[in-house]
Amino acid sequence: MKTRLALSLAIALGLSQPAAAFTVFDPSNFAQNLLTAIRTLEQINNQIRQLQNEAQMLSNDAKNLSGLDYNASAQLRSTLATTARLIQQAQGVAYEVSQADATFARLYPQAYAGSVSGNQMAVDARERWNNSLQALRTTLQMQAQAAQNFAADESMLTELVAQSQGAVGHLQATQATNQLLALQARQAIQAQQLQVTQGRAEAVEQARNVAAEERAREVRRRFDNGSTRYTPQSVNFYGR
Repeated sequence: MKTRLALSLAIALGLSQPAAAFTVFDPSNFAQNLLTAIRTLEQINNQIRQLQNEAQMLSNDAKNLSGLDYNASAQLRSTLATTARLIQQAQGVAYEVSQADATFARLYPQAYAGSVSGNQMAVDARERWNNSLQALRTTLQMQAQAAQNFAADESMLTELVAQSQGAVGHLQATQATNQLLALQARQAIQAQQLQVTQGRAEAVEQARNVAAEERAREVRRRFDNGSTRYTPQSVNFYGR
């Protein structure tokens, strides 16, 4: 009787107490949450890589926009100015077309008129000789200047090649290449200048030879026509 009463009391007391809370694990929900977290992390990593790529692109752009510290244009212009000045200072037959034509017509005639005196022909011959001498002098100056430029060109070429090979960006490489092309162009111009002066010296000398032949022909013609007569004179070899 007492045992049955205790059991009934225990059941009554147990039913009157609140039920204890239990944690329920849902595998499906956990897997979904884990997948979402992984995808979120992957998106963050992709954004980080994108930012890194953009930073590298900006760095490359900065390098591509970086200018070359070496500039050979001033030295190239100075060399061209020196050779041009040698040509401008050249004496004799001018390089200007109209002046050259006038000088050639006066000093290198196809034929001498009878009114031209023998003394004037001698003066013209002396001026023609001086023109040949000055043309040769200008050619030698140009050759000497070209020889002096060899060492400077070699040094500049070495520096430009080093700058081109060490370029950190597109702009530096382009600038180095442009300066290499400028050096090549300057050398080509110098070669043309030297060729012009050499051709001028040869042409002036050939014209002098032709004019000398014409002068000799005219002198013989006047001698044969009796315009210039030889008057024999006695010569005293012993001063008596």
